[in-house]
Amino acid sequence: MTVTDPGFDELTAPLRAELLAHCYRMSGSAADAEDLLQETYLRAWKAFHRFEGRSSVRTWMYTIATNVCVTAATARRVLPVGLGGEPSNPLEPVVPSPEVPWLQPLPDAALGDPGEHVVAREGIGLAMVAALQVLPAKQRAALILRDVLGFSAAETAEALGTTVASANSALQRARASIGDGAPQDGRRVVELSEREREVWEEVCAAFERHDIDGVVRILAADATWEMPPIPGWYRGAEQIGMLSRTQCPAQVAGDLRMIPVVCNGMPAAAMYLRDGDIWLPFQLDVLTFTDGALTHVSAFLDPAALFALAGLPPTLTA
Repeated sequence: MTVTDPGFDELTAPLRAELLAHCYRMSGSAADAEDLLQETYLRAWKAFHRFEGRSSVRTWMYTIATNVCVTAATARRVLPVGLGGEPSNPLEPVVPSPEVPWLQPLPDAALGDPGEHVVAREGIGLAMVAALQVLPAKQRAALILRDVLGFSAAETAEALGTTVASANSALQRARASIGDGAPQDGRRVVELSEREREVWEEVCAAFERHDIDGVVRILAADATWEMPPIPGWYRGAEQIGMLSRTQCPAQVAGDLRMIPVVCNGMPAAAMYLRDGDIWLPFQLDVLTFTDGALTHVSAFLDPAALFALAGLPPTLTA
């Protein structure tokens, strides 16, 4: 889409990052969020001549984005630990389930300058976004607009195209579903202690050295590991170590290269796997720190599109 109206661009361009985050919270997919954002701007551009300023441009754009997301809502996106099964056996073959609509992370680089767009970075932790996906689309929107973005009841009703009473009812049902029971996300990068930052570096270095024992020592004893689109998940540092030794294609030091990145506001690492004389995107690991310990890793396989959103190169060379 090419916007030719400078007035439209001036008014709406500053909202792009937070609207992308809104589309991500609603969809649970970084790729879908990009498409939903484009559809939002296309609809807004076409309707701009009818915008009369009876609400703020921000409310107007969120109304369009919310309608786009609610209309496009499909099956909820999940993470393996959310499927409800027991921990998997790390010695059994891993078989992907591409038919499952898996949750995706959102690289912070997609939101622009990390010093800006504070609103865009609220409420996008993986656990929170996964919890939001349990809700019907309109309840999800009501909860996001009120509790994450701080919209008033009237603004929320306008965005949902309904009455204040109906919007409040949707909010109450959403809060009853997840409310105080919403899972807590790990520490955001801006909150990491010096020791947690060291652990972040250490786990990357251990993988590059192919030091699986070192990885096991870094993980919390009861850590969990998941890697969509593999439906299984694994509990315990020793079990995760066994998984890495038996299932990971990396065999020797140098097979993997790690680049620290930030996704969903959380520490992450882009993992590249050697293919001859180059290294190709292999997985994107989002790390959860709890009380100073590395307690959970969500390792997203086949991440080429996610690497692009993170501003990472498609290949690495020696």
